[in-house]
Amino acid sequence: MAAAWRSQLGKFAKEIRIHLCQKSPSSQGVRSFIEKNYVDIKKANPKFPILIRECSGIQPKMYARFDYGKESSVSLQDMKSEEVMKAMEKLVTSGASH
Repeated sequence: MAAAWRSQLGKFAKEIRIHLCQKSPSSQGVRSFIEKNYVDIKKANPKFPILIRECSGIQPKMYARFDYGKESSVSLQDMKSEEVMKAMEKLVTSGASH
């Protein structure tokens, strides 16, 4: 069962951006997270922008944009898929305090 925050991303943030490398070992968990979870998260939030940016050699990072142009980010380097999900929850729900 999906956590409540996953189906209400727009309540907390305006946009999520995920930057990752297509091949590096440090981005493996992020790639796995996207393969396992992107479709379900997008189905639950069809109009919410989730941007995935791939660039060779980049360190994986997730950004959340909130009201008034405020942004926060978290490094995803060497995280497992489950850790990426927890990082996303923490980052997105931090928007409630912005």
